[in-house]
Amino acid sequence: MRKYQAIFMLLAFISLNTRAQQQVLFKDDAVSKALYNNFGIKVAKNQVEIAENNKSILNTGYLPTLTGSAGATYNRDDATIEFPGQFLESGEPRPDVELNQAEAQRYDSSLSLNFTLFDGMGRFYNYKSLKEQYQLTELQARETIENTVLQLLSIYFEVARLSENVNVFKKALEISKDRITRAEYAFEYGQNTKLDILNAQVDVTNDSINLLNAKQQLSNTKRDLNVVLNQNLNESFEVDTVVAFIPRLQLDDFIAQARENNVALLQTKKNLLINEYDIKISRSGYLPTIGLNGSYGWNLNQSAASAFFPGTNNETYNLNLGARLTWNLFDGGSTNVRVKNAKIAYENQELLKKQIELEVDRDILNALDIYENRLSIYAIQEQNVITNENNFERSREQFQLGRITSIEFRQAQINLLNAQTNKNLAKYDAKLAEIQLLQLTGQLLNVEL
Repeated sequence: MRKYQAIFMLLAFISLNTRAQQQVLFKDDAVSKALYNNFGIKVAKNQVEIAENNKSILNTGYLPTLTGSAGATYNRDDATIEFPGQFLESGEPRPDVELNQAEAQRYDSSLSLNFTLFDGMGRFYNYKSLKEQYQLTELQARETIENTVLQLLSIYFEVARLSENVNVFKKALEISKDRITRAEYAFEYGQNTKLDILNAQVDVTNDSINLLNAKQQLSNTKRDLNVVLNQNLNESFEVDTVVAFIPRLQLDDFIAQARENNVALLQTKKNLLINEYDIKISRSGYLPTIGLNGSYGWNLNQSAASAFFPGTNNETYNLNLGARLTWNLFDGGSTNVRVKNAKIAYENQELLKKQIELEVDRDILNALDIYENRLSIYAIQEQNVITNENNFERSREQFQLGRITSIEFRQAQINLLNAQTNKNLAKYDAKLAEIQLLQLTGQLLNVEL
């Protein structure tokens, strides 16, 4: 018995010291850490930044293009020119002409400017489309954030549930250890047999195993939470086990506004606008393109004098201005095909929007039913805990008076243990159902959890 007491006191001392050193990680703090550290959210934010760059006017073709070029050429010639069969007036053969280090240089530079004045409104609608795509990327990032927060809170509440279960198993172990003490005293005074002590030791063993398993599950789940938070896997913390539910009237308001706030529906609306702009961009191929162009150039040619040509040093400047109208009167029908396909894509997006609206309405109704059902189960489990606590206290009194057996007492203890763990499960199941309902109504990131 002293061995069990020593082990229990050591575990209690370690537990108290560990708890004192651990900080409480509240839900809001966990969400803030995830928003800042989570890898998936970081990737989503980078995608938003890319979309923001794409919607810049620098990516629309509205601005002119200016191209500069420059070049230099150097030539050096060494040659001997012969005149076979040719004679001077004196009758002597015409001598060979030698060119030694005859150098020539050429330099040029130019600037070219091109500016499209009108392209059938294609640039305008493309610019509008890029803005909508940026907002769509923001909605996709929001969806990633919502899913991450939902995952985070699911694990957070699992940590909270297991933390409460650990406390329940600790109390059960304390009660079983107290039974050993009482059974040993009663055996010393001849009030029971050695069997009662053995039964109590068996129950201590079972409760110890239950506690160890619960602690192991808690440790593993905390590591899962650390992964979502992108922090040290061995980071130790306590969590907030207080759960508050949102009033029903507020939930009804959220449900009534779900079609305006649900992220999936908002994405379908953006895709519909993008498809509409795609039709207009395709139609721009029917219209002409008008553009301006200009260039300015400089050239310098230098060459050495030779026996036949004098040296040159020519410098020229060129300025060209022009305008061009291009109208693709017939392109083989490819523009017409693009317009037809863009219209079909728009119709498909309309059908998809209607389908998602129906699915979201269904999911909200299902989530609301699940939430109400889990709230009812939680209320029943709360009352069940009260009933089992009363039953356990009466059973303990009767057991201490010797009116019931240790088996009957143990059964009352197990019933209380099951009721408490079932209540913990029902509480966090109900809260998780509420969070899933908030996500479907588009309010997960707007309310205090």
